[in-house]
Amino acid sequence: MSIPKRQVRAVHDADTLTVYQAYPPAIADAALRAGRFVPPFKRERMTWVKPSFCWMMYRCGWATKPGQERVLAVRMSRSGFEQALGLAALSHFDRSLHDDAAAWAEQKASSPVRVQWDPERTPEGGALEHRSLQVGIGGSAVDAYVGEWVVGLTDVTDQVRAWRAELTAGGSPDLPRETPYALPPEVAARIGADG
Repeated sequence: MSIPKRQVRAVHDADTLTVYQAYPPAIADAALRAGRFVPPFKRERMTWVKPSFCWMMYRCGWATKPGQERVLAVRMSRSGFEQALGLAALSHFDRSLHDDAAAWAEQKASSPVRVQWDPERTPEGGALEHRSLQVGIGGSAVDAYVGEWVVGLTDVTDQVRAWRAELTAGGSPDLPRETPYALPPEVAARIGADG
């Protein structure tokens, strides 16, 4: 069965879904101690969340890249995730979603959330045909993310390192099982999801 080109896939349950972020130890440790994001996390910067574990591993080099040595699994409320996407604008102009570049630019200028669809990745980092969702949360939406939408933080760095070692040794680690996440139709249409 083929996977739709732009489909949200995530670990999720009835109330939450998991997204991933990678940080330097100072940000991760402070957040884990507080149970939420606190300084040195900067609310004035756009923070990018990724429902795809493999895409996060591609981005952070399996927790080896400088400034991305700690991987957090962030549980977000489904309502917060959908609210964020309902505020989103695509990072790049897409003729199938906007009448013209001016309409897209206007939406982007007024939206605190960015969405982009990048090639999904294999555990080894190879690009796949279907896309993975990246969500950049900025502006006023960061306060909602930190104060309302995040419902739990888990440091998965040790597990990431164990899986990386297994993968390097030629094994097939039992990675998080992400399944299709059904979006409300109006949200799916806004971000160009097709599955």
